[in-house]
Amino acid sequence: MMLGKYRYIVVEGPIGVGKTSLARKLAAHCGATTLFEKPEANPFLERFYLDPARYALPTQLAFLFQRLSEMRQLGQIGLFQANTVSDYLFAKDELFARMNLHDDEFLLYQNVFRQMATEVPAPDLVIYLQAPVDTLVSRVQRRANSYERPISENYLKRLSQAYSDFFYHYDAAPVFVVNSENLNFVDRADDFALLLDRIAHMRGAREYFNVG
Repeated sequence: MMLGKYRYIVVEGPIGVGKTSLARKLAAHCGATTLFEKPEANPFLERFYLDPARYALPTQLAFLFQRLSEMRQLGQIGLFQANTVSDYLFAKDELFARMNLHDDEFLLYQNVFRQMATEVPAPDLVIYLQAPVDTLVSRVQRRANSYERPISENYLKRLSQAYSDFFYHYDAAPVFVVNSENLNFVDRADDFALLLDRIAHMRGAREYFNVG
């Protein structure tokens, strides 16, 4: 098993980049426990996309408490000692908060987040997926999620930049940066095998994978 040394793997990236599909594929390959984000369980999310200024804070706090609850449950039953693949990184919660909250709201959020973050283990590996904004827009539009329909191209552009800034500074775990524009890990076995091989041969704390 090429990923055996990575017990806790996180797949991250902006909306529409394919992180859940890849996380599911990796978990099946490794026989790992999965930890998936549940945006449909956030009662404020659809309202946030329609009226961001009004619903940003409750949306952010709902996600924060949901994710912390899941992390605590995994820690209590020792699942982080086995293979676990997740489609979200707990630390990225602050990325969305910084982008969407007013200054006073962000300070309030930060106080809550930083107290909670100490309870959450860092992953052994983060796979950060990237794609051009027009690709993200196309993928989001093809999906059937009603709460995503109001997402604008401008919001996805800002989000992509926020992810780039976040991972430029992120150093809590090794990061494997993947340009997913010309890769299909779900439907093309060769692409998935190439990804596994490149991860297996990682030597540094940050590496890049791009197929022209």
